[in-house]
Amino acid sequence: MALAITDATFDEVVLKSDKPVVVDFWAAWCGPCRMVGPVIDEVSSEYEGKAVVGKVDVDANQEFAAKYGVRNIPTVLIFQNGEVVGRQVGVAPKKTYTDAIDALL
Repeated sequence: MALAITDATFDEVVLKSDKPVVVDFWAAWCGPCRMVGPVIDEVSSEYEGKAVVGKVDVDANQEFAAKYGVRNIPTVLIFQNGEVVGRQVGVAPKKTYTDAIDALL
């Protein structure tokens, strides 16, 4: 399962990570988000120990969604050393996310 990331934990979990980080910005009411969710969970399992994979519920945690200009969901941001190095808006195949992580490993 992907890690639940909140505004309170974002800095520690995402920005200070020494591994690549995949962050799925989503909401429970969003249909396409429900399609991406299981894919993100699979990626989380496959890259355990190699990358951090988490999800931010934008209804409950708006600070970082706003900071990174997340206007449409699902939006998946890829971070390396605290910087955004990739962005995928909308539903994408699993390979899109795994390729982004593999490029950073």
